Amino acid sequence: MRQLGSWPARVGVGFVRACVVAAVSMLVPAVWAAAVALGIWWGAANPWSWVAPFVLVCAGTLALCRPVCRVVRFLVARWTTTVIPAGYRQAGPVTQMSTGYWWNGSSYERSRRDALMDQKWRLRWSDPATWRDLRFTAIAPFTAGLVASLPPAGLATAVLGFGGQPGLAARLAGAFGLVVAVASAPYAWRPVEPVAVRFLRPSPAMALADRVEELTAQRADTTVTQAAEIRRIERDLHDGAQARLVALGLSLATAGQLMETDPAQARALLREAQAGATASLAELRELIQGISPPVLTERGLADAVRALALDMPLDVTVSADTPPRLEAPIEAALYFGIAELLTNTVRHARASRAHVSLTRDGSGITAEVEDDGRGGAGVRAGGGLAGLRRRLAVFDGTVEISSPPGGPTRVKMAVPCESL
Repeated sequence: MRQLGSWPARVGVGFVRACVVAAVSMLVPAVWAAAVALGIWWGAANPWSWVAPFVLVCAGTLALCRPVCRVVRFLVARWTTTVIPAGYRQAGPVTQMSTGYWWNGSSYERSRRDALMDQKWRLRWSDPATWRDLRFTAIAPFTAGLVASLPPAGLATAVLGFGGQPGLAARLAGAFGLVVAVASAPYAWRPVEPVAVRFLRPSPAMALADRVEELTAQRADTTVTQAAEIRRIERDLHDGAQARLVALGLSLATAGQLMETDPAQARALLREAQAGATASLAELRELIQGISPPVLTERGLADAVRALALDMPLDVTVSADTPPRLEAPIEAALYFGIAELLTNTVRHARASRAHVSLTRDGSGITAEVEDDGRGGAGVRAGGGLAGLRRRLAVFDGTVEISSPPGGPTRVKMAVPCESL
């Protein structure tokens, strides 16, 4: 009974999806049909009457191929959870030179608009993904589009058969069309997934090239991050501990000179030197904590996160499996990522409590931070969440953010670890 009850829902959903697939895949052939009709209307016997339809076919196909493929990728991901990478090449920056001209990576142009337009079309023609999209728009109508057209065609036949001229043949045709529409609706849209995977997926060479570009960008970003971290450590040492140690040396030298003539002043300087030494030690410990927390090195990620939660000015609960020790860079990346998320919770979320969970499975480790704050968090260029995403991308990690207005905010960090 349950399966019988779900059959009408499957038919309805399948019919809608089949209509959508048919409409999307037949969009480019509709442009072709309109061009042919225009050529026939102008005069099929005149060769010059086919120039405009030919231009219409070329321009319409080129303009529609990429939007059609993007819609197909979106539908496949939405309906089947199969993600097909786009693999489009990204445009580089456009820079204005000292001469006033704009450089787009290939040529100089007088205005930024001309530089962007030239770059766009150069990239479009040289991108292998463009030719892959064109191939798909030519193949899809005769594969997935043709199969997806069965339910709407059957329904149209049923309407014409039952609503047209009376007669046994018309009624049989209507009944046959209705059977075809109902029987094929749950399945007619499904061929779009294998066709899209087969013809829209980047080739191994293109995937390898994209991976090389991604790794190159990650390496450059890591180099910049490391250089900035070294400058921060140098600045903290120079402005903090080093200055205090210099003052400590001067105080000790002065106290040595005053020991015979003014013992009281010498003892006061020694007390100041002792306080300065204590402050310098505290600053050095804080600096070491920012580089690599000792509890992380000695006891692992779970205990380090628990120790971090105790220092937060809000109620933070931690639930963690006891995973085996990970590689030190991965543990450090997750630890500082959790620390940054909790810091953002304190500063911006106006939350009263937060929860951190560490879980593991056969493929990796997942860290999730949730708070009861006001929500509205998002990734913006140059922001902390964008930097967190870049740092985890070095380890093929991902960051998923859910923060609707009003909360709650959930940030999930996942890093694959084969050793687990």
